[in-house]
Amino acid sequence: MKRARLFLLGLLVLALAAAAWVWQHNYQDGVDLAAAPAKSTPELVARGAYLARAGNCMACHTARGGAPYAGGRGIETPFGTVYAGNLTPDPETGLGRWTAAHFWRALHHGRSMDGRLLYPAFPYTSTTQVAREDADALFAYLQSLPPVRQAAPAHRLSWPFSTQAALAVWRALYFRPATYRPDPAQSPEWNRGAYLVGGLGHCSACHSARNVLGASGDPLDLSGGLIPVQSWYAPALNSASEAGVADWPLADIVRLLKTGHTPRRSVSGPMSEVVLHSTQYLNEADLGAMAQYLKALPPAAPAGNPAPRAAPDAQVAARGAKLYERHCVQCHGERGQGVAGAYPALAGNRAVNLPHATNLVQMVLYGGFPPATAGNPRPYGMPPFVLQLDDRDVAAVLTHLRTNWGNQAGEVSEFEVNRVRARTGR
Repeated sequence: MKRARLFLLGLLVLALAAAAWVWQHNYQDGVDLAAAPAKSTPELVARGAYLARAGNCMACHTARGGAPYAGGRGIETPFGTVYAGNLTPDPETGLGRWTAAHFWRALHHGRSMDGRLLYPAFPYTSTTQVAREDADALFAYLQSLPPVRQAAPAHRLSWPFSTQAALAVWRALYFRPATYRPDPAQSPEWNRGAYLVGGLGHCSACHSARNVLGASGDPLDLSGGLIPVQSWYAPALNSASEAGVADWPLADIVRLLKTGHTPRRSVSGPMSEVVLHSTQYLNEADLGAMAQYLKALPPAAPAGNPAPRAAPDAQVAARGAKLYERHCVQCHGERGQGVAGAYPALAGNRAVNLPHATNLVQMVLYGGFPPATAGNPRPYGMPPFVLQLDDRDVAAVLTHLRTNWGNQAGEVSEFEVNRVRARTGR
């Protein structure tokens, strides 16, 4: 009996210690909510508008067809749907009763005005690095918007992920507030690029892998990852075989971020949205800083010698070649050479040779265009084949692309195609 009591007492002590640890990591943020706000000026508002572009805030906080920044857009996650909040200054449904200190706490600590813990679909794991003066500028801009009375729908998350207790434990495990500190060994341009990429740009939200609980690594981890639910693979930005730019001229990196297109590459998928709504509006100095940072990323460790890949089944190869001749050769050429300035070469194309075929399946099924930007207003694109090709056809033609003209990426199975089709629900 005595041992049982001691055991229960030990469990109680451990539970209290764990609760204290979770509480300390979530509710002791030290933010002075009574601090006087920065005086709003036209210059501060203009700077905030620019920073909102840099953070691509409108993309998530604007429902399809809705008022800008009025929220209501559903963000699909593996745990359910989180709805973006209203950032306009409406006092009932938006930020009208917030102060600059409340807003700073949301960006830096991931807590709402009432102290409630926010879900990390709002990327405070990255925006925690944003400087206070930039947070104040963002808030000044949002307060200048026309107020829109529009309450966000209630989140639809499965239990226990819908509870504040579970979120508090997640945050205690995976989140630490941390303002960006410049690296004195690097140039001011490099540090500015690291600040934008890791903070407002929240590039790691897509370009890093996540664990089973949805947590990713460091905000500057850009080693590639599958974007949950969307079924797009964001390639590694530190790998020469994926999307690394270490050997690119700075001007080409800037051009890609500014226009979405260079003679080397074009952006597609979710990155098109980033260029369309965000990076095309950044000034040359900030784009150059981001380019310098991305160019200087330490290269990923070599993966080692890949195992020899078996030749595709003869029937699959023949079917793929026939489909390519029928649907693809007119634009991409008989040997996958493409057309300069219009249709990308498929021979030696990094996107074709990625270990994940997910992006290729998306492009063949649903097509896609680089973003229409001021520097590339009429981009060439890819038509959808979702109504013309079944899963076996898509697998065969992609196998053809990935095993010819020097490409050695291997086969694509019908199962892989079907999985993307099922996940995208189209």
